Amino acid sequence: MSIASDARFWDRAARKYAGSPIADQAGYERTLERTRSLLRPRDSVLELGCGTGTTALLLAGAVQDYLATDISAEMIAIASGKHAAAAAPLLALVFRPTTAEALASGAVRFDEVLGFNYLHMVRDLPGTLRDIHALLAPEGLFISKTPCVGDMNPLIRLALPAMRAIGKAPYAGVFRAEELSRHISAAGFDILVTENHATRGNDNRPYIVARRK
Repeated sequence: MSIASDARFWDRAARKYAGSPIADQAGYERTLERTRSLLRPRDSVLELGCGTGTTALLLAGAVQDYLATDISAEMIAIASGKHAAAAAPLLALVFRPTTAEALASGAVRFDEVLGFNYLHMVRDLPGTLRDIHALLAPEGLFISKTPCVGDMNPLIRLALPAMRAIGKAPYAGVFRAEELSRHISAAGFDILVTENHATRGNDNRPYIVARRK
């Protein structure tokens, strides 16, 4: 398995993913509201793992520039189609298939980097967090919301390898919330807040705002 195979999995899953309802709509809206409160009109924002663009389309109007990215070209195609079909397409918003690693080698830096339901999908968590640190302007914010599979029902952890083996699940890192916080801190961030936005109990997806040192 590789990053290329991850991209192929999400390309195949994109249409079904696009039609799936949000499991906790109220919790999602709380995350949107909290994130919007941290963005400023002149900011430049990068979203990693944007999927089919739902969050980007809702947040991009609050900032000057918004680059929404995903490893899956098919996800980006769907997102771009939604953007083009909007009554008033957002001039600030650009969708692009790429990775944090590829972007980190360039010169562009962002005021905020967003990663929602993203960090558990990367194969090299410490390396990705270092890339995110490099992508941020001094004292920029990394804003994330991450399923911590290590804190979830043990049956989920047991089922994942078997589902991956038959192509029914993508790669997913297994770590606890405390481990995630340690990784973020070790990558050069100060964690400012950790919140639970779930409206149906704790779904083990901490919302973390961290500042680049």
